[in-house]
Amino acid sequence: MKQVYHDRSGSDKAPSPNDPSVAVFGNVTLDVICFPVNDVPRYESIAFERAVISPGGCASNTAIGLAALGVPTLLVARVGDDEAGEMAQRYWQRAGVETRFVRRVADVGTAVSVGLVDREFQPRFVHTPGANAGLTVDDLDLPTLAEAGVRWLHVAGYFVLPGLLDGRLADALAQAHSLGMRTSLDVVRNIRMDDPQARAVFWSCLPHLDVWMGNAHEAQRLTGTEDPVAAAQALRAGGVRLVLVKLGAAGCRAEGEGFQGVVPAPRVDVVDTTGAGDAFAAGFIAATLRGADVEAACRAGNEAGARVVGRLGPVAAWFDGMA
Repeated sequence: MKQVYHDRSGSDKAPSPNDPSVAVFGNVTLDVICFPVNDVPRYESIAFERAVISPGGCASNTAIGLAALGVPTLLVARVGDDEAGEMAQRYWQRAGVETRFVRRVADVGTAVSVGLVDREFQPRFVHTPGANAGLTVDDLDLPTLAEAGVRWLHVAGYFVLPGLLDGRLADALAQAHSLGMRTSLDVVRNIRMDDPQARAVFWSCLPHLDVWMGNAHEAQRLTGTEDPVAAAQALRAGGVRLVLVKLGAAGCRAEGEGFQGVVPAPRVDVVDTTGAGDAFAAGFIAATLRGADVEAACRAGNEAGARVVGRLGPVAAWFDGMA
């Protein structure tokens, strides 16, 4: 079956065989998003107004966004051999994501995240890692990906993937560079950010990254500074070529050789911020591959994030207009 990719206007286009592909490597979950949930009492039941069930996880969200933006995209991940994994597969097929590098693992369930979104549209998650816990750099066959046309490797959900904290990811990123790929990494807030060994492994990856992405809290927590500009500068000093600190409704702060500054986000009505950072990554990477400079690519990232926050759930907005 021919894959069809969808751009933001909803039109369809078949990818050219000469188009560079993106490999997204990271976590996949089944997301159950509930709104509104402001508090969870210990002994009482609670009611909420709306819910959505869909695939989630940073890697899946970013891959769906990239494919929806017309970028040939390969997902490298693990899911369980279960109904949740089958649901994710249906969504990926509909979006046009290439899944031959997704491993279905027997006897281990697909990861599940229950997102409790409050009336300020901020989610809190109850999470089980499932098959994500077994994902390692051994799942990343870089020579085969290069032969498949991959020119960008994006690592998503870094701190929720314990298998990536063994010290080998830096060498894999260096190998990706040697094969002609650009590299990026997006973190997600997790208690492992405070573990000295995990932090040391993280910093060892920075010299092999073209782009680092994270929100202001994550940047500040990793660098020990309260100022997002100083945090971005500290991360850049670690060796990464471009640091992008996401600032929510304020947009993003870029710190790189060619551009330093804040790129504002469009004003939109917010329903749920789940997946906004992953959408930003998709928009930024897609625009960069098409020749945009850093400022323009950040605008595209902000626009993608703004699109996603208008719907409940991390990927619902990407399927608007799809057949």
